[in-house]
Amino acid sequence: MKHSKIIYVADDDEDDRLFISDAIRDLNPEIKIIEVADGMDLLNLIQSESISDSSILVILDMNMPKVTGLEALEAIRANDLIKHIPTVMISTSSDSELIQRAYQAGINAFIKKPNTMDGFIKIAEALQTCFFDHQRF
Repeated sequence: MKHSKIIYVADDDEDDRLFISDAIRDLNPEIKIIEVADGMDLLNLIQSESISDSSILVILDMNMPKVTGLEALEAIRANDLIKHIPTVMISTSSDSELIQRAYQAGINAFIKKPNTMDGFIKIAEALQTCFFDHQRF
């Protein structure tokens, strides 16, 4: 089955990747979800994706090993082929300076990482409203 919508979930916390992915799948099973554990894997995969065939959304954890969410975001925004991809940053951190840096680097939204499944479901619903319900995505 060809997926017209793809979400990359980049988070070094396996449980958080599972929770957000499950919440999105429950809401919209037609979306293909690709999980990666760090920003380097995300960049390698997203740069090889045929982006003209699909609508893509990236969900980035701010704090990851190898390549952080902020570094991955900066690399995405610096690449003309993928800089248009909507990117949402999630984090357990509420450091206003880091959040401000992420917005300056070009994120579309910042979401504080929840600690309940209900919180992840609410994120999936918000993503559905903000990104999935529009033709652009």
